[in-house]
Amino acid sequence: MLNVALELLAEIGYDKLTIDAVAERAHASKATIYRRWSNKAELVVEALGTQQPNFEVLDTGSLEGDLDFGLTQLFNQEARMSAHVMLGLITALSRDAELRVVFRERFLEREDTALKVVFDRAVARGEIAPERDLELLMKVLPAFMMDHLLTHGEMPDQDFARRVIHEVVVPLALSDNHAPRRIK
Repeated sequence: MLNVALELLAEIGYDKLTIDAVAERAHASKATIYRRWSNKAELVVEALGTQQPNFEVLDTGSLEGDLDFGLTQLFNQEARMSAHVMLGLITALSRDAELRVVFRERFLEREDTALKVVFDRAVARGEIAPERDLELLMKVLPAFMMDHLLTHGEMPDQDFARRVIHEVVVPLALSDNHAPRRIK
């Protein structure tokens, strides 16, 4: 069922995907699907979850090392999410509140939790100033990855992600300039 949902998501996008279509392609009844998932959003998000790694949050002793380790885990997964699947989902996230809630709760929060552990450890080690906005820093890499997907129509590779970490995230996190700047 989950693979069928991913196939349809990649082919026709979230908006056109229906439980009926999943049931038909999976040779199952709608009742079978609804016994496990209460709606399309839950089915799709669980299907997406099969494409994402369960991160081990290893303490390498440095922010840069921890981020590199996490990146290696992300790109060593056999079942990486395809660009077609992500593109099929992106537009729906902006319009479908139910999907946004389920996606955040079941998909993004575990990644945010793992990343927060990495940044909190860097604060505890004294690498990052305690007043640094960790929530904002945690959004930098995903924002660059999403920009790459939207502008190139393909998922970024490990080299791109590594450059963002080493040239943007780590320098921002470790910068000595802690004074907030006002944008005029």
